[in-house]
Amino acid sequence: MRDIIPVLKDWYAARAPFGLATVVGVRRSAPRGPGAAMAVGPDDQVVGSVSGGCVEGAVFELAQEVVADGEARLETFGYSDEDAFAVGLTCGGEITLLVRSVTPERDPSFGPFADSVGAGEPVTAATVTDGPAPRGATLAVWPDRASGTLGTPGLDAAVTADARGELDLGATGLRHYGPHGERREDAVTVFLHSFAPPPRMLVFGAIDYAAAVARIGAFLGYRVTVCDARPVFATPKRFPQGVEVVVDWPHRYLHGTATDERTVICVLTHDPKFDVPLLEEALRRPAAYIGAMGSRRTHRDRTKRLVEAGLTERELSRLRSPVGLDLGARTPEEVAVSVAAEIVALRWGGTGAPLTATAGAIHPADAP
Repeated sequence: MRDIIPVLKDWYAARAPFGLATVVGVRRSAPRGPGAAMAVGPDDQVVGSVSGGCVEGAVFELAQEVVADGEARLETFGYSDEDAFAVGLTCGGEITLLVRSVTPERDPSFGPFADSVGAGEPVTAATVTDGPAPRGATLAVWPDRASGTLGTPGLDAAVTADARGELDLGATGLRHYGPHGERREDAVTVFLHSFAPPPRMLVFGAIDYAAAVARIGAFLGYRVTVCDARPVFATPKRFPQGVEVVVDWPHRYLHGTATDERTVICVLTHDPKFDVPLLEEALRRPAAYIGAMGSRRTHRDRTKRLVEAGLTERELSRLRSPVGLDLGARTPEEVAVSVAAEIVALRWGGTGAPLTATAGAIHPADAP
């Protein structure tokens, strides 16, 4: 939803009702994950997507209906191969959508919620999808406050507590409660959609490979910073628009920068005077991925220096070096794809093997 928020804010500010369809559940090989959204606004304008084109026509009609009558709908679309023109997912999966009408009167918390999403501030949207509570009722939850109601104070309190926990993890999914907040599986179903600030990608070494890695990092949704101690290389004009460029010694910059379990660190300098103190700092702090460029000889020499600096075997095991997957990459752009592929594979537990050489579900239900 993050990408369509600017348009939704404009519609909301103009008090123009719009139908908002959100993916709240998926099964098997669904084309879009929970949280994907599509909206139908004034003059039948459409933004966003929930299936990559498979069911958007049907969702368009549903959105028009909920705007007309104000009644939220919960609809499931699955695979259909008996009729080539039937509404269904060609991938064989199944998605469940909540479609609701949004107006300032129905959802007074949407404005502040959208402002926070647009500003990159942490916020979770909690929406009733099913059960003995008003379907489509919403509660916006920030780390320090909440706005809206799901029907009862007990339910609001329980969902607020859970939403803040999920926000810390950036998690999104369905949760179940009793009508007054009891921990039950057979009553109210609530969709928690977390909007944590974008994860960071820290790229060290302002070389030509860094520009390509920064570009693909921004494409994947990271907030990218490139850092190098050499001002002649660390200039904004050498990097994509929107990428932060910092002139500083890499280890010093990292020491003063917050990281978390979603942060990606790419060390592209392959120079011991930069690499060793930088990796000594990086491998002792939270991060989702720490990769370092260089040949196998460079890696062996770097590892030896890191051992001499006092890093443990467990700390060294976090280092992905040589960086990237074996794609036979040569150009900076190809190497960036290799690095991005390794980051994605590590995040979701992928093998990196061709799908034609694997069996079973493409998107396992128990993927992290």
